[in-house]
Amino acid sequence: MVRPLTAEDSRLVAAENGAPVTVRKRIPSALPVVIRTWQDEADLLNRIRGVLDNVPRCLAKHGDVVVLSYVEGVPLSTVCPDDTPVDHDLIVALAGLLADMTQVRRHHLPPLPASWPRSSRDSGAFLSALAFAADDQIRQRNRAEYGGLFAMLGIPEDALVRFAERVPTLIGRPFSLLHTDLHRDNVIVSYGGNPPLICVDWELAGYGDPLHDLATHLVRMRYPDHQWPQVVEAWRKVMGERRGKAVNGLDRDLKHYVAFERAQSVYPDVMRAAKSLGDSFEQRDLDAATRAVRKALIAAEEPLRLKKVPGESAVERILFRWNESHGILPSRGRTLSGIVWQRDRRFRIRGDFPAWAVSRALFEEGAASADRLFQGTAHLNTAVEVPGIDFPVMVRRKVGDADARERRFLSEHAVLTAIERSGVRVRAPRALALGTSGLREQFTIHSYEGPVDGFRPPEHPAHGLRPYEADDLVNQLCELTLVGCGGLDPLNGADFYPWLRGELVRLVSELPKATMELARELGLPDSVRLAEILTRHSLAPRRPVLLHGDLNPWNLVRRPDGGLTLIDWEMAMVGDPLYDLVRHMHLTPTRPEIRDRMFRRWGRSLPPDCTKDWQRDWRVYRWIETVRSAYVDLDRLVTGAGLDAPNVERAVQTYAMTLAEATAALGLPDKSMAIPYLARALPQGDQGGPRRARLVADV
Repeated sequence: MVRPLTAEDSRLVAAENGAPVTVRKRIPSALPVVIRTWQDEADLLNRIRGVLDNVPRCLAKHGDVVVLSYVEGVPLSTVCPDDTPVDHDLIVALAGLLADMTQVRRHHLPPLPASWPRSSRDSGAFLSALAFAADDQIRQRNRAEYGGLFAMLGIPEDALVRFAERVPTLIGRPFSLLHTDLHRDNVIVSYGGNPPLICVDWELAGYGDPLHDLATHLVRMRYPDHQWPQVVEAWRKVMGERRGKAVNGLDRDLKHYVAFERAQSVYPDVMRAAKSLGDSFEQRDLDAATRAVRKALIAAEEPLRLKKVPGESAVERILFRWNESHGILPSRGRTLSGIVWQRDRRFRIRGDFPAWAVSRALFEEGAASADRLFQGTAHLNTAVEVPGIDFPVMVRRKVGDADARERRFLSEHAVLTAIERSGVRVRAPRALALGTSGLREQFTIHSYEGPVDGFRPPEHPAHGLRPYEADDLVNQLCELTLVGCGGLDPLNGADFYPWLRGELVRLVSELPKATMELARELGLPDSVRLAEILTRHSLAPRRPVLLHGDLNPWNLVRRPDGGLTLIDWEMAMVGDPLYDLVRHMHLTPTRPEIRDRMFRRWGRSLPPDCTKDWQRDWRVYRWIETVRSAYVDLDRLVTGAGLDAPNVERAVQTYAMTLAEATAALGLPDKSMAIPYLARALPQGDQGGPRRARLVADV
């Protein structure tokens, strides 16, 4: 706020009567969205005024109120708006402002935080300290209100910490005073022209590598892209003349500071966009917030190594859903459980989970903290507690379809309902609600099957089953044979193997051209030839039963009592019970002794009409699953689809072995070793992750 001094005021602050002053007061309710090296701007200004000319003078300070001398002029933003080119002379003058700050050394400044580097030249330690400070002062301070929103948008809790740990060795540059917020609103074009430009708003000033100041200036000044090289060269020339060692490593290290600026900016940008919606908003407000959030996510995608940036429609739904829970004020006549939803007519309202409980669960979903959100490949799962309901529940939203080529055949809610009604001893979630809410976004609500003490993430047998877990899984597969399937599958799994074989041939026929061209180079046949090879096998008839269809480790949840809960029934089907067991062994690391133990128990426990000739037939299912993986995993390597899923990541890491097994099963030669560059590009199992870019490039 700018106001003239009264006669009494002027005596108190030693300024002329009627002189304009700037009165600043920090707003307590303002979002903490910035890194502050020092809390007292007035103290800083008093210290640097003797070294730097033309900075505002602190005239008085009382509590959070600071009176500063008024800087005559107009903000640069009024004569040169954001995203418009800046005149070359102005660029040089701005570079001069940044260079002037190198005159201020550490002994001129207030004490630094304990977390700051001890050395005044360790640029790498400084950038790491910035990342840790951003995590502490921005993300963690806003975690209670916005942590769930960050998680829904796919920003990991430890993203900034991981960024700090990845900071490479930087060339050392002498530290100096940094403004860190030099954008068009904080640069005043003076009326007198001497000096032409003056920096204001020193609240975010710091001490460190001057390259950080250049990076924040480049990003926040909103230069058009084509002007970035011009600004960098102007800074190099002016800074080199003032303090030559400050430009060391400019071309190599600037990108790391720009990456940090974009990484940390995602948090304030997301929070400001979400807060802009408030209690009521129009579609144009939601559109603007959506664009702002997605732009910030795209900018932060590479530096934070985000696995996947949601599309505009997904961001819009997330913002709407989060605002439903955070923007509702009971004083406006709306209740906490007043979230509107529409029931899917295929699923009835349950007596133990009535309509009001569904509304409240959806409210709790939007308000959930980050530690209650579990991001899967195809679903965002939110564990919530509903007051008045004595068990926790999981709200599930589709966020993708990592296995788009693997078709679904049964409705998951119908499968779970059939299991519950049958009374069999299969540990599976209970389907509680099905409908749409928000922007016509489908949801399902299941009983929560993970650890309830603090809603810790579920533990999965990622490295294979323990002996008693193997026994428990076989027991549950035995119980599945008692579930009536007539209402789920009219065909009741008839002629299962020919159907399964046909599904694999269909999948291969629909693979993209690029995938199939590479498949041919590797020795995998096209769909026509594959169909001919697969018809060589015939299997004994076994009674069709309900199958889970995807018993990979991440669909098995370890229980405190030593058993397993079977989750994610989206790929359930009706068919040969032997297939479920063999596919599980294909998807899960299984030691030979565990495999033999499971087969023996399975053969003894299931009814005879479900186990006929299994010793002869199980290898056929093993072969067909290996062949399926050879095509599906290759497609993932080529397209990049679903690579962030843990089961997919592990599968593609060992693709060379899978390919060799598949071609052997088909009786065909493995051609990959005949192409040296291609053979080296295939993941062998000892790399840290899939090398899709190299694979495609070598081909």
